[in-house]
Amino acid sequence: MVAQWSEKACLFMSKQALTLQVILSKNSIEQPCWISRVRTIKSCDMYWRKCMIKFRFTFLLQIMLIVATLSLFACQQETPPEPVSTPIPGRCAATNVDDVKKIPIGVMVPLSQPGSVAGGQAMEVAFNIALEDINASGGILGKPVHIIIGDTRGTPEVGTDVAEHLIADECVVALVGEFHSAVGLTIMEVAHKYHTPVIFAETYSDDITASGYPEVFRIAPASTFTAQMDAKWLAEVGDYNVDGNITAVIVAENTDYGTGQIEKVKKWFPEFGITPEVIMVDLPINDFSAVIADIQKLATIPDAVFVKVTGETSYILERQIIKASVAPNNQTILVANQVALDHETYWSEVPDGNFVVVPRIGPWASTATVIGFQFAEKYREINDRWPEPYAFESYDSLMLMANAINRAGTLEPDAIIKALEESDVELASGRYTFPYRSDNPAGGFVPEFMWHQWQDVPLLFLQYTAPNQNSSEMEVIWPSMYRTVNMPIVRPN
Repeated sequence: MVAQWSEKACLFMSKQALTLQVILSKNSIEQPCWISRVRTIKSCDMYWRKCMIKFRFTFLLQIMLIVATLSLFACQQETPPEPVSTPIPGRCAATNVDDVKKIPIGVMVPLSQPGSVAGGQAMEVAFNIALEDINASGGILGKPVHIIIGDTRGTPEVGTDVAEHLIADECVVALVGEFHSAVGLTIMEVAHKYHTPVIFAETYSDDITASGYPEVFRIAPASTFTAQMDAKWLAEVGDYNVDGNITAVIVAENTDYGTGQIEKVKKWFPEFGITPEVIMVDLPINDFSAVIADIQKLATIPDAVFVKVTGETSYILERQIIKASVAPNNQTILVANQVALDHETYWSEVPDGNFVVVPRIGPWASTATVIGFQFAEKYREINDRWPEPYAFESYDSLMLMANAINRAGTLEPDAIIKALEESDVELASGRYTFPYRSDNPAGGFVPEFMWHQWQDVPLLFLQYTAPNQNSSEMEVIWPSMYRTVNMPIVRPN
């Protein structure tokens, strides 16, 4: 029981022990009663009784002093020591904020080929905006933040070297970023090796968070999230044409992108009660009359047609589908390629494209937070467009790491990881929490990739509901937490 006493209880007992010592010093019996100056037997008897009372009182005080002293000793013995981090060979980051003038954080992006240079450059812009915002609000733990940017070039080998350099040479306290999943898979091993917290910004592979590494967090969607996105939305729409079945046609280009989309469709559509009909097309192509004829020859009218053709070619396909009256109408929904969010080009190329549905990964004008709008405004000053999903993720990954270190109150990696797990903070894309963590791990009915995975990534379906509508004014029809209308689809009539 003594071991469970609070610090206040221990302090109280120590004060009582000191008080008892003072009392005993004043009431101690310095000589026996029988040698005191007593003149008569009666007075001696009375004196003796007083002495015994004094002796008993003094004895009781001595016992209390012993108990108090033992209790104080036990409290001192049971007080847990301050945690001391175990040095990790090769990791040179400071753990005490007083030991640094600036807080170094490593940023990983592809800035040269074969990586996605455009993606890396957009991420770099977002990281620099976040850096300015963090330092403008006081930095981390009263110190300015310094980011060291490493070019991963989109290759796993270079990504490994960059992560090693940032941790072992630049002494960063944490890592953020990366665009390519293949690179992220190698970076996570380095982060785990050196016990360095990392927030991945745009790496979708399930295997990254499925590793279960305590250092690894992700705010981009897991690959399974995006793979299920089409099927989940259409399943919520249900039997759109009320023929007793949910059928979807997927027109995909015969490229790595297209075949990858078809693999997801074949895996997940049946899981959600949807029958997929796949039509592959070889690029380049401008005449889709054969594709349209195949759709019209189907035994059942499809509830939706998904365009999995990229770039300008997608506009040609969508325009011809609409002209043939295949969709969009009260029988079939048309789901365009996401480039249709460029409303000026879209309406120029597809003038009759009202009621078309467009997928979007990442915040949109109607879902972004106040912080998100502030970030988007600064981003537009540089790139003159609404930020890409990976730009939002980059901004938030650095902001979230800074927030966690501030809450941790130290540069100790274990404390930072714990603070990240306990995050409940609204940033540009939404409110960040990590429900599957050390005190509630993934497993069983929860897929392993849900570990340290942000659950509420904005995976949206938007819909044009008026001719020549600005895409920023599109309705969000799915999911329900971001929806701006009370239904998963707006019918033409």
